[in-house]
Amino acid sequence: MSKSLLFIPDISGYTKFIQTTEVEHSQHVISELLEVLLNANTQELELAEIEGDALFFYKENEIPSQENLLAQIEAMFTAFYSHLKMLEKNRICPCNACATAPNLELKIIAHSGHLQHIEVKGTRKPFGQQVIEAHRLLKNSVESDNYVLISRTLALDIMLSPYYSSKIYRFRQGSDSYDDKEVEYIYSVIDPKELKLRSFSQPKKVSFNRPANIVVKKEYPVSATELLEYVTNYTLRHYWTEGLDHLDYNKNEVTRLGTEHACVVNGKHLNFITVTKEGRTESLIYGEFTEDAPVLNGYYQFYHFKPTGENSCEMEIEAYWKATSLIQKLFVLLVGKNLFRKNIEKAMTGLLHFTEKNV
Repeated sequence: MSKSLLFIPDISGYTKFIQTTEVEHSQHVISELLEVLLNANTQELELAEIEGDALFFYKENEIPSQENLLAQIEAMFTAFYSHLKMLEKNRICPCNACATAPNLELKIIAHSGHLQHIEVKGTRKPFGQQVIEAHRLLKNSVESDNYVLISRTLALDIMLSPYYSSKIYRFRQGSDSYDDKEVEYIYSVIDPKELKLRSFSQPKKVSFNRPANIVVKKEYPVSATELLEYVTNYTLRHYWTEGLDHLDYNKNEVTRLGTEHACVVNGKHLNFITVTKEGRTESLIYGEFTEDAPVLNGYYQFYHFKPTGENSCEMEIEAYWKATSLIQKLFVLLVGKNLFRKNIEKAMTGLLHFTEKNV
């Protein structure tokens, strides 16, 4: 029986991140990062289990070549840090989870050996001493939280020198004792600055050289941060938006610049993208844009959240629209402006009732 590869990417700082930040957003961030790592699986590794902050992969009766294994490791580090960079640049939420997500790091443990399996409710999983060793290697004496560790056994299998060095890798030797057995390994701290991070779209801030078409303000008995969460958390949208038939969005994603959602309101399908514009220093801001507003070429709605006390704030909604044809301009002049204002005021009142219930 040929040897198998055991491969465990583990998010460093997970416990502190979960325990000291907002639960819902921290869960979304971790979920996104695990999905990113899953999608970076270039070697067709089998996923045995998702273990909270880690993924347990294996490749049965086969070990990738040295070149392919190092490329797989690089692919996961690159995908992980590219996503963190995107979260940092496109963030709109001020919560601690979203603000500290870029501080998360990654470690990868790789080991090899002969696998056994157990079957639980029809699911076949790797089992045995090598699996135990791979997981125990997560607890090691490497003085970093951002590294790859390859067991001595696997390094010999792929003929990887303990002194291998490249732009990304600078391996060193180490060992730790587990159950009175010394396990040797080589490891390399990974510098994210040496990775070729993937580019991502950064929505530009929208600017207007004219006043908003509509401005409406209202006071709310919650903090500006909490009210921002009520508006940007789409699971809550149906509680305060009258006529909302359906809402499509990625439930495992934190709302940020560039994220999309689709609303069906009174039978009309509207696709929105999250945008922003220059805010005011004392306010938080969230914006939405759609090209599907009836009769218009485009419709922007910006929410400004201004603290007025520890548990109170003022929310101001600004609406801008594009109306280029004569028919569109006549519609806005005769009917549209009053209709849009009425809908905004109705939504703001619904949001006020929702916040009062939660308070």
